[in-house]
Amino acid sequence: MKEWACVHFFIFVRKTFGGERLSKVETQVESLMTEILSGTDFELVDVEYVKERDWYLRVFVDKVGGIDLDDCQTLSEKLGERLDAADIVSGSYILEVSSPGIDRILKKDKDFLREAGKLVDVTLYAPLDGKKILVGELEGRDEKFLRLKDIEPLPREKVALVRLHIDF
Repeated sequence: MKEWACVHFFIFVRKTFGGERLSKVETQVESLMTEILSGTDFELVDVEYVKERDWYLRVFVDKVGGIDLDDCQTLSEKLGERLDAADIVSGSYILEVSSPGIDRILKKDKDFLREAGKLVDVTLYAPLDGKKILVGELEGRDEKFLRLKDIEPLPREKVALVRLHIDF
């Protein structure tokens, strides 16, 4: 008697948002948040729908001068109502609406334009000259390269993460 092994796999299709790939839930939540934020001075920074111990739906919002707890609470309530009505997320999840923080990750082209001239931490997928994390003044990015002052242009496919630098 022969035994057969059965392998199951899933293909998770994602769309892009500011260069990042988004799930269907993230895309729909982005659309809802865009409607909610329309006509306000808030900016939708990012949406994450991730499985950790539980499912988390994280929405990062910002505005000039920063957001406060009341802003987060108000936006969370508005989004929560819209999510319940639209029934976008099946099953239970934890909704978090927050600021991207002072060490925010730069993802969208407008992030790189706004933060040009500031110090950033760049994490690479593989070490370059023995370093996997570089700190430098952001000059910008284009389709192929991330540019830091006094550092050779970095191919974007080698860059894992760019975030604002914080001096402690």
